[in-house]
Amino acid sequence: MKKARRGKVQKTALVKGGKSIAASKSQLRISGLYNRVREILDEARQRAARSINTEMVQAYWLIGQAIVEQEQKGKRRAGYGEQLLESLAVKLAAEFGKGFTYSNIKNMRQFFLTFQIRHALRSESSWTHYRLLMRVENPDARIFYEIEAAEGNWSTRELERQINSFFFERAAMSKQKRQMLERGREKGEKYAPQDFVKDPFVLEFLNLPVQSTDFSRQG
Repeated sequence: MKKARRGKVQKTALVKGGKSIAASKSQLRISGLYNRVREILDEARQRAARSINTEMVQAYWLIGQAIVEQEQKGKRRAGYGEQLLESLAVKLAAEFGKGFTYSNIKNMRQFFLTFQIRHALRSESSWTHYRLLMRVENPDARIFYEIEAAEGNWSTRELERQINSFFFERAAMSKQKRQMLERGREKGEKYAPQDFVKDPFVLEFLNLPVQSTDFSRQG
């Protein structure tokens, strides 16, 4: 009787153990599938964000080029450039939204003048990155920050922090420049797809609703 009971208990334990192993294997399969699907979605989001970003930056460069070319045609007239930008801003804002204010149109013009080689623009950098870079007066420092921001995949906040901390000047004087640059690229806050889609300039470019964003204060 005891042997029969013991055998029944062992059999039950084996069944439970088998179910536990099967459940563990199932969880591993689900976990593996989840990780793969997550990887696919992350990569797709990054490609989508980069594609939109590239088109947006290229478009603003071309707008800047068109403005400069038109200005050159009427450069003999006093105040022609200002009148041109003001009129253009009114028309664009009426049709394409408040992302095309006078100050932002001026930024597009300055973008072309500052970065005149179109194919040299970095696909990793957003319009907001370039707006920050345009504020850097030293051409060598500007090129440095453009490269480091792209190579380190810096967020716009990280780029602004590095500019304000004089990273270029500190790196130039450092005896361990390579290590300093590597740390900056590795530890800097990264630019993620969700940062891009929350950018009000991107939302305006895509003609999507923007919640109470004051573009005039970002010029």
